Amino acid sequence: MNGMQTALSEVKSLLALNHGQMPPTIDVLIFPPVTLLADMARLSEGSGLHCGGQDCHAHDHGAHTGDISAPMLKDVGATYVIVGHSERRADHRESDMVVKAKAEAALRAGLIAIVCVGETLIERENGKAFAVVGKQVEGSLPDGANAQNCVIAYEPVWAIGTGKVATIDDIDAMHGHIRQTLKAMGSIGPDQARILYGGSVKPGNAVEIFALDNVDGGLIGGASLLASDFGAIISACS
Repeated sequence: MNGMQTALSEVKSLLALNHGQMPPTIDVLIFPPVTLLADMARLSEGSGLHCGGQDCHAHDHGAHTGDISAPMLKDVGATYVIVGHSERRADHRESDMVVKAKAEAALRAGLIAIVCVGETLIERENGKAFAVVGKQVEGSLPDGANAQNCVIAYEPVWAIGTGKVATIDDIDAMHGHIRQTLKAMGSIGPDQARILYGGSVKPGNAVEIFALDNVDGGLIGGASLLASDFGAIISACS
């Protein structure tokens, strides 16, 4: 819930930093509030900078006042949508079943779903981190998921805004566990799957995190609000 019309200037600055084109070797995405999505999609058209929605409803249309459907996002230029973000799971009590239904709606609309998973501090301290995340992966991925239409993002909820820090070993171990879970499920091929890390990635730690074999990119939070910071993270990944 960040960004007014003035935030459009940050997109222009980000494009200027990259001479109007995103690096061709990586996928660069922005997920603005829906009030800015159409404008940002128009600004970034043809630049290699893709836009997506922060959430979508499980139904394509109907009497769901205040909600946004996946086809609506597609209609204004989105190519991706995030589902199951830790804040949606916590603030709106979204279950794995709800997240799966939203991801299936995204696929029906021709969007790529970024499916978020992650454990809380209590779950980690109780030794349940791997079990919780594995269960979320199994329960949240849509039917028909593959490496082209779904991306997984791991958010260590316990390390976001708590002062606690996920170590490189923590990140590598959980991403490896997610790949093993995918292998056991037999759905998204573990070698082809894209798994993003979403735990306070910044310009100062991006290179080290992205160097891990099991990390394929980042789901960036606060550091994406300024073109200078986000541009530095893009450079670290490309």
